[in-house]
Amino acid sequence: MLVNLLLGVPVMAICLILQSTLVVLALRFYARSQAHIRGQALWSALRVLTGVMLILILGNLAQVLVWALLFLVLGEFDELATAVYHSAVNFATLGYGDIVMSERHALLGPLEAINGILMVGISTAALMHTFQHALRRVLGEPPA
Repeated sequence: MLVNLLLGVPVMAICLILQSTLVVLALRFYARSQAHIRGQALWSALRVLTGVMLILILGNLAQVLVWALLFLVLGEFDELATAVYHSAVNFATLGYGDIVMSERHALLGPLEAINGILMVGISTAALMHTFQHALRRVLGEPPA
């Protein structure tokens, strides 16, 4: 169990740094682009918000890859595709159970799920902030 914590907690920290960086990049992108959202310009708002969503999704996918690489290094999987699939299932807290890791590293799955739900929550919060701000701009209201 201690080995899993010593392996999982640093990966969680790496993911937190990665997520924080990409949230900052997404919000900077929005801050630079939000001037294009004006009045009833639905397409301009959609373009900007889609850019924010893509940055955040890429951040979550990058984190799935970080966990998958850990699983490969530990010898849990032989193929990157299987490791990425298993990692994505953990990260998204789906827990299908069709592919499982050995008992030795089984605790890494729940650690990734905890990490994933937190990181997806951070992405959701950033996305909701940009949605609310963009909606106010489209409606011509002052930002809150």
